[in-house]
Amino acid sequence: MIGGRVLDCTALTAFATGRPVYMRALVWAAVEANIVLAVPSAALGRAWALLAPEDHPALQVLLDLPNTVIDDLGSVSAQESGLLMAAAGNGDIATGQVAASARRRGWPAVTGEPRNLRELDAAMPIEELP
Repeated sequence: MIGGRVLDCTALTAFATGRPVYMRALVWAAVEANIVLAVPSAALGRAWALLAPEDHPALQVLLDLPNTVIDDLGSVSAQESGLLMAAAGNGDIATGQVAASARRRGWPAVTGEPRNLRELDAAMPIEELP
């Protein structure tokens, strides 16, 4: 079985800005080990909005890597995300999609803000950014 990580908005912005540097190390190690990096589209949209224009090229580098896949927010993903959010009383679609993607894939979510993900799924494996 191929393993991987699901990246939330904080992981995406950390890679693009280089803060913390750990995120860039994680991505390059994933490239070398052929570990898939799943990027939920709602988290990606938020990252584009939060990043300064000078950080956009670095984010694009991540998206162009051969081991990066985009999880689109289609009807099935929207349903999974929405049901998680409803159960937790959390209406953030970007976090909901990250949690649904991590749950569906059985992979840890990489985040700098684990509290929001744990509210949606306390059993979800999380790799917290330092």
